[in-house]
Amino acid sequence: MEQTSQRFLDNATEAIGDKARAERRDMLALFTPIIRSAAVDAFPDFDEARAHLKAVRQHSLDHLDHYLARFESEALANGNQLHYARTPEEMNSIVLDLCQRHGAERVIKGKSMVTEETGLNDFLERGGLTVTETDLGEYIIQQAGETPSHIVGPALHKSPQEIRELFLDKHALGERDLSATEAMVAEARTVLRDRFLGGQVGIIGANALIAENGYSMLVTNEGNGDLCANLPQVLIVCTTIDRVLPRMEDAGALLRLLVRSATGQPQTCYTSFYSGPRREGDTDGPLETHYVLLDNGRTDILAGEYREMLECMRCGTCLTHCPIYAAVGGHAYGWVYQGPMGSVLTPLLTSLEASAALPNACTTCGRCAEVCPADIPLPDMLRDLRNEENRTGLTATRWRLGLRLHSQLARLPSLYRFATGIGIRVMHLLGRRRGHFAHVPGAAGWSRQRDFPAPQADTFMRQYRARQKAGAGDE
Repeated sequence: MEQTSQRFLDNATEAIGDKARAERRDMLALFTPIIRSAAVDAFPDFDEARAHLKAVRQHSLDHLDHYLARFESEALANGNQLHYARTPEEMNSIVLDLCQRHGAERVIKGKSMVTEETGLNDFLERGGLTVTETDLGEYIIQQAGETPSHIVGPALHKSPQEIRELFLDKHALGERDLSATEAMVAEARTVLRDRFLGGQVGIIGANALIAENGYSMLVTNEGNGDLCANLPQVLIVCTTIDRVLPRMEDAGALLRLLVRSATGQPQTCYTSFYSGPRREGDTDGPLETHYVLLDNGRTDILAGEYREMLECMRCGTCLTHCPIYAAVGGHAYGWVYQGPMGSVLTPLLTSLEASAALPNACTTCGRCAEVCPADIPLPDMLRDLRNEENRTGLTATRWRLGLRLHSQLARLPSLYRFATGIGIRVMHLLGRRRGHFAHVPGAAGWSRQRDFPAPQADTFMRQYRARQKAGAGDE
């Protein structure tokens, strides 16, 4: 997909102007934190589990070469075939080659952010294959020709009416009543059932790779992952090298945190472990299984100061707790990953030059770090990226000069208080009649969307000192 991260402000302005979708985002921001909090409160060992899993993930990344080699050895012993891809283009080419080698024309896919990252669907379709997303949310946005707006709920931005009209347009099933949500779900199930039965290659992702036995773990709520994995004769698992964990019990620890954070459930409807192709005596399952493990800059991230970002479990909690994401939605971020995690990950996987606007799409309120089940210091990373942006000259000259002037002024408290005192009094005199400013020079980004409140006559520090003196006089 085309990256438009550097146009974040324009994307955000357009998103805010869509009032209907803004209202749906407001509801999402209201209820999902409540659901997540209830799930965490019902799990009294959440903080201990988070600390334990962080230690496991750090250990895994510290010894990634060892655990990847162990996973490869065990997976090969289970009858799987492994492929390593350094770039998105390599992963796409490997998958297309496997499909063509088996003469496949129809591919069914489970939800996978990694294949969104590589643009696999478009690549396969240009190669002459028909690709069907089978996760309901992914299927909806595929039919709409859109990209995910949330890494867990890709179609959360869509209204029921939009989905209803989409199905009526895309499904040639004649006149029917889709007024009820149940009817739309039933229709999607009917259409997808034929795609499942006709799929020649199945493609899924993986939430974890287990080194000790060569298994992969997949977490879903719809069961489509199992159908993609077991119905076609060929299964391809696309994931990244940083998903490896040492033991099965580590996958269980990940699961307990991931599900509560992502959907507020104690457990998903389907948690599946895949060992390999069908064995003698098995009644179903693929005849051939392939793992394609993508790097795409992750070894560079591992060697740098942002290595903790590789511990992200893609739960989406930081998105639903972020006031910026709630205000502008996922498409404003301009690439595969959204919200705070996307604002860090996108510059690392693409380039800071192409996405420098994203680290600035943050109020540094810290909510993302508070709720992150992987305990990733996202605000610190965003500040570090901002500093890197400023240091490398990617920030606009006026902003660099303005920040430098502010930094110098802040080092002289007396001068700072004097200058801000004058500014506050001038703004108070100019705005006291109306109580606000419709336009503020130098702050057009604020005043284009909202009025700027007129300040009181004195700064906080002057009022504070005046009260201190008054209190001393009373004594």
